[in-house]
Amino acid sequence: MRHGKSGNRLSRNQSLRKATLRDLARAILLQERICTTRAKAKEARKLIEKLITLGKKDTLAAKRRAFAILCDHTIVSQLFKTTAPRFKARNGGYTRIIPYIQRSGDNAELAFLELTEKSREIITNLKRSKAVKEAGDIKTVSEAETKPVAPAAGVSAPHSKADVKATTKAAAKPTGVKKLFQRKTGAE
Repeated sequence: MRHGKSGNRLSRNQSLRKATLRDLARAILLQERICTTRAKAKEARKLIEKLITLGKKDTLAAKRRAFAILCDHTIVSQLFKTTAPRFKARNGGYTRIIPYIQRSGDNAELAFLELTEKSREIITNLKRSKAVKEAGDIKTVSEAETKPVAPAAGVSAPHSKADVKATTKAAAKPTGVKKLFQRKTGAE
């Protein structure tokens, strides 16, 4: 019986569950909003809340404990320098879970897991205007980019597919395993 054993096992053993939660925590600290299943979001929320509380302490021991969980120096430094100071006035409740849709493949409940205090505004369903599309998609190409490069002096360019194949085979030398088993002939 599982009396007193809290937490969702997420159909994983301990090491895989720990890795999954660590990766979700890293993603939420980098992206500030992720889409995942509701069960994973509820479990990852616990870890993220603990990490942000560690970040508010800003001691060497807290940094080492955060690194033991996240295993990445850049994310830990970002946590302590930019993410945690945004939550100085808040006592808990650093994340929110927003229900989204049910996934079509396995009917799993998806949800957004996001930080309540964001550094930038996150827009999920942005429709670009016609002018922005036209300006972004059109690429001007100068004549210098479209002209073929002239061959070097004294070297004639191959004109047919057979010439191209002959030049590449003659110039290519075997490498790797082929080089080890290459027969030596009297011509070489």
